[in-house]
Amino acid sequence: MAARESRAISETRVPPHSVEAEDSLVGAMLLSRDAISEAVELVKDDDFFQPSLRHIFGALWQLYTAGDPTDVVSVSDQLKRSGVLDQVGGTEKLLLLQASTPAIASAARYAQIVRDYSLLRRLIAAATEIAEQAYASPNDVQEIVDYAEARIFDVAKGNNTDNAVVIRDVLWEALEELEELYAQGGNQTKTASTGFRDLDEKLSGLHRSNLIIVGARPGMGKTSFALSMASKVAENSEDPVLIFSLEMSRIEIGQRLLAGEARVDSMKIRSGRLVEREWDRISHAAGRLAERKIFIDDDPNITVLDIRARSRRLKANEGLSLVMIDYLQLMSSRKNVESRQVEVSEISRGLKLLARELDVPVIALSQLSRNLESRSDKRPLLADLRESGCLAWDTQVQLDDGTTETIGMLWAKGTQQFGLLSATPGAAPLRSVAKRVVATGVKPLIRIEFDDGTHLDATANHPLATPQGFVRVMALKVGDRVIALDERTATVTKVIIALAPLPPELVFDIEVLESHCFYANGALVHNSLEQDADIVMFIYRDEAYRPDSPDRGVAEIIIAKHRSGPVGTVHLAFMENWALFADIAQG
Repeated sequence: MAARESRAISETRVPPHSVEAEDSLVGAMLLSRDAISEAVELVKDDDFFQPSLRHIFGALWQLYTAGDPTDVVSVSDQLKRSGVLDQVGGTEKLLLLQASTPAIASAARYAQIVRDYSLLRRLIAAATEIAEQAYASPNDVQEIVDYAEARIFDVAKGNNTDNAVVIRDVLWEALEELEELYAQGGNQTKTASTGFRDLDEKLSGLHRSNLIIVGARPGMGKTSFALSMASKVAENSEDPVLIFSLEMSRIEIGQRLLAGEARVDSMKIRSGRLVEREWDRISHAAGRLAERKIFIDDDPNITVLDIRARSRRLKANEGLSLVMIDYLQLMSSRKNVESRQVEVSEISRGLKLLARELDVPVIALSQLSRNLESRSDKRPLLADLRESGCLAWDTQVQLDDGTTETIGMLWAKGTQQFGLLSATPGAAPLRSVAKRVVATGVKPLIRIEFDDGTHLDATANHPLATPQGFVRVMALKVGDRVIALDERTATVTKVIIALAPLPPELVFDIEVLESHCFYANGALVHNSLEQDADIVMFIYRDEAYRPDSPDRGVAEIIIAKHRSGPVGTVHLAFMENWALFADIAQG
């Protein structure tokens, strides 16, 4: 009887919330991008009690993460496109929120209040679910206890927004674990050194605001390669290096850093089977590493927005010299994404925005497609980046002088640094410069037919501009509209009337500076994953495919794309036992 009365009372109570804090937070976000920056670190759309503010916050989040304006007009348009503008109270509601905001500078406090009330509501919901399970008199009581622990843990974990741990603490954990196993049997300048002589000469170091993608098949050592660069940057900088590891734990990262720095077999460090002199080398290596400001965040469920928020917070508190992410394909971006290809494209764009916003180099590791395994020459190409999209040979590219040329002929003639017609973020025609055309391999195509009698042959993951933003071909359907040009080079839309698969053929893409888009057969198209990157490097070790290779112990670092300099190949020594890359001695 008492239990029923308790439930009846709880059902009549209004869940804890603060209308004033929610209104003030969204109002501040409409007035200031800095307020958005502070808000997204603490709250998500479902933290709001008022459904209308969930929609408004979601629209602000989408515009902010895309780097678009977040003023009332832009937010109103975003809500209109989503079909919820009237539900939230129209543009008048947005203006009212702006006008009634007490203080923009208090956005972080408003966000904390919203977050706290959201946490209380989640706790109430979890407790209610646990109570209902218990009242059902289950046969397995222990199962309900486990369920209750998991639900409360989920609520508590949702309140933990900072998972980065300084390298000193990671090394301490790693050394403690190692002992247990043994007992059982300068300020950042414009560029930062990679730590490799010949690679520095090619790249002129790691430049601020650059997105660097390092791609390789499993077993090539891409994590060790990136960790070597990160450790070198930390050694020479007073500002921290931040490593996000979605695949390995912070202990494993610490062990890899120790193996390379101490020149001790990584398997011995993992097993604890060490001799006295190896302990000495490890002790000295740990001392050197502990002096470097390396932070490691091993949250396996991190999103690109989390990475941007945590990186921004670390830079504000202690400075930042480099961000490293291991690796792209394990990340997520947002809920209800159209496809995984669209999601990875959003991630790469978000990381480029992070590099520019924080003015630091960002190194992102990427798993390569299995397609290269079927080739006789298994050296990676840009086409092997899993999300690379491309166009057919006969695709007509709109040049800036009013003429067109097929993308295939532009490639065949080796055309570089040429003018073409591109577009602004708002899809207004814009003259831009293309650096070059690249052939990206043989791939199956989809023919997209439009209501004006034209068509476009593209790979399934190539993005086309629509009134709702860039969308991959695989996510388009008959009846959708895409942004195009009319004969007067004005922006119009045309309707898709058919989609049909085509057999594989050699396909191409164009590297467009700044705007990253161009007109293909009149339709506005974006570029692929590598388009957001300033540098794309691949790792190839011949011995991985040919054990008797004469190049045993040698790794090829293939610079496949370099927005501001030359491409080419640099040879490094690779000591697999130490998980270490090093310069090859000259002479």
